[in-house]
Amino acid sequence: MRYAAYLLIVATLGYLLTGVTQVRPGERAVVRRFGKIVDKPGPGLWVGLPYPFDRVDRVPIDLVRRVRIGYRPDADETEETTPPGQILTGDQNLVNAQVLLDYAVRDEAIEDYVVNADRVEGMIARAGEAVLAQWVAGHTVDEVLLRGKVELPAYLTQHAQAYLEPHHLGVVIQGASVAHLLPPTEVKREFDAVTSAQTQIRTLENVARQDAATRLRQADAERYQLERQTAAYVHEQISQAKAEAETFTRRLKQYLHLRQTNPNFLATIWWEEMGKLFTQMKANGRIDLLDNHLGGDGLDITIAPALPKKK
Repeated sequence: MRYAAYLLIVATLGYLLTGVTQVRPGERAVVRRFGKIVDKPGPGLWVGLPYPFDRVDRVPIDLVRRVRIGYRPDADETEETTPPGQILTGDQNLVNAQVLLDYAVRDEAIEDYVVNADRVEGMIARAGEAVLAQWVAGHTVDEVLLRGKVELPAYLTQHAQAYLEPHHLGVVIQGASVAHLLPPTEVKREFDAVTSAQTQIRTLENVARQDAATRLRQADAERYQLERQTAAYVHEQISQAKAEAETFTRRLKQYLHLRQTNPNFLATIWWEEMGKLFTQMKANGRIDLLDNHLGGDGLDITIAPALPKKK
């Protein structure tokens, strides 16, 4: 009899402990009492009514879940039906596409997730399939194969989230990636050849752009150098002109002052300038000293400069 009482006490305590729940870090709990949500406790120990009066669902908030959509390489393609993930492009070609959607539970809408938990991934898969088919149908096969892996992730993330919002699932699409995007096996070789040719074209275009950029930089450097040389030459000419003008002004004042006491001062200036002129003409080969033409018979000036060549 005493043994039965102990068993009853232990069973009662065990039953009461069903109302105690430990919520771990990174989790949120949703407590439903008779089906109605009464509390959403955070990490820690939560004590409520025992089962079945209270039902506690613990949901990892920090966990990122993944849904795989579309083509499966291991699927049997021998069937008459269209393989999963084989989508028609805008120019009536087929491509095999598989994408991954990553989602997490929204903390502020955790009750929506708990209520709809059994259909969340199915709804995400349907939304991803619809958005994927919409994007592929709006592009040619070349655009899909060349730009899909770059443009599709952002497009899927934005539009799949917009598709899910009216259903209040309590989740947010955090990102997307393209796992598989290729033409069907029957035409893969031809598409590979086209892709290789287009890659070569883009390579040549990049080389041409780089060469053009290099030439533009060289032209800019030459222009800058010419501008600096021109500015230096202009500055030099202006400085020289100012110096000559100052010298002329100074000599003019000197002449006006000295001509009253030295009438021959102007002749001195004239011979000084003529000396400079003769020196320049001699340097250019236009005149020569008569001493070079003196011989035993006297002065020989029969040598004349050669006539200029006809053009």
